[in-house]
Amino acid sequence: MGTFADPLYRGLKVAAERIAVIDAQTSLTYSALARRMGGLVAAMAARGLGSGDRIALLMANGHRYVETYLALPAAGYVIVPLNARLADAELAYICTDAGVSLLITDRTDDSVDALAPQVVRVPDDYEAALADASFEIAAGPLGAIAEVGEDDVAGLFYTGGTTGPSKGVMLTHRNLITNMWNTLASCGLSADDRYLVMSPMFHAAGTIAVLGCVSLGATQVTVPGFDAGLVLDTIERHRITTTLAVPTMLVALCEEQAARPRDVSSLRLMTHGASPVAVETLKRARAVFPDTALTHLYGATELAPLATAFIDEQDHLDGPRARSCGVPVIGCRVEVIDPGGRVLEAGNVGEVIVRGHNVMAGYWNKPDETAAALRDGWYRSGDLGMLDGDGYLYLVDRAKDMIVSGGENVYSSEVEQALMTHPMVLECAVYAIPDETWGEAVAATVVLRETASVEELRDHCRSLIAGFKVPRRIDLSSEPLPKSAAGKILKRELREPFWEGRSERVGGA
Repeated sequence: MGTFADPLYRGLKVAAERIAVIDAQTSLTYSALARRMGGLVAAMAARGLGSGDRIALLMANGHRYVETYLALPAAGYVIVPLNARLADAELAYICTDAGVSLLITDRTDDSVDALAPQVVRVPDDYEAALADASFEIAAGPLGAIAEVGEDDVAGLFYTGGTTGPSKGVMLTHRNLITNMWNTLASCGLSADDRYLVMSPMFHAAGTIAVLGCVSLGATQVTVPGFDAGLVLDTIERHRITTTLAVPTMLVALCEEQAARPRDVSSLRLMTHGASPVAVETLKRARAVFPDTALTHLYGATELAPLATAFIDEQDHLDGPRARSCGVPVIGCRVEVIDPGGRVLEAGNVGEVIVRGHNVMAGYWNKPDETAAALRDGWYRSGDLGMLDGDGYLYLVDRAKDMIVSGGENVYSSEVEQALMTHPMVLECAVYAIPDETWGEAVAATVVLRETASVEELRDHCRSLIAGFKVPRRIDLSSEPLPKSAAGKILKRELREPFWEGRSERVGGA
């Protein structure tokens, strides 16, 4: 299976003078990238860090993020990517929980000094450390610094903590190398690809293709943060061939491309994942990116992150598989179970469970949570879905987002799909609110492209879904829906005001 060092050495061997990474400031060949990574490894050793020490990363996308993400685990260190949008208290909790020895950051404020015993600021401290280091990555195996095994932890990737303190997902070299092979197969990557990194690299969506691109000697282009106009300009300028967008990004890209078209003819593949997507959004993407194939990727941070892939999804948008997220990636088993743990036959809704070399080692310092999530080698996803007779997975909801109204199960994703087919709806979120009669009622917050009335939206839903699923409350918002730094809609921020002081519903993403 290998460790991070293996794709790194292959990329350097087969593509030494090809461009490895491009960002807003610079471009680096593989040989230049390798020299910088060697210097980084030497600088960490000179600061007294050893194998297994945790190093936190708090900075925007760019070549420095790529080189730290690659070099540090390859040399035996454990990276701890930090969500740039977290509050200081949340960052402090993660760094304390992980036992971080050093922080690499582009933050200039003094508050980060308390996060770790040592702080290296980008670019000045970072570049000075590299200039003082002499270790050449090409001179010998990174094992000269530390012997790294496939089952050693490569990184602690902290979850959002929507139902309690953030949990550090322990992903091993085996987990992430497994994901590398699955990404290569699902995306059909080649050495000629130019892969655009537009999701934040502290999130699995932002680093999903890093190892695969490096192993091939392909080029990665990064943008510091998501902006639809900047992304489209970058695709046009650098002739980007493939990328990954979360659904909210895909919506924004479609709107921008429809309003101000760029030359995106180079884009052969748009993958999407991280949260459910409306079929209408995919149809719109197909209309504004007519030469671009679509691939749906489903997984979780705990799965490093891939579990299923739906290749050439665009060919099925008018058929019964339009809402599928595909079949299990190679080497991965996916089943659906009932509350008692019994595997369900095709066509029945239950909890999605996953098994394979991609499944995390567990949650850092949280044995109870690990035992709850990992049972007999299977990861319990908390997602509700069903499999058809050919092994295609269909997600219907997060278990915590399902609405139970008068004893009837209402899947928020189904109501969102109905709302999104209205031509005036730009984005929406459906969630539960308390109801004295029915226990829970269906509510929605909707952002419109142009004017539409609440009753018009309800009538539209009634024509597509059963009456008990139609939102009893619809709030029209002139502002974008609240989103995480990774672009996921934060339903909890919409839902929590209705449940304040009540105990019936807890958490939610």
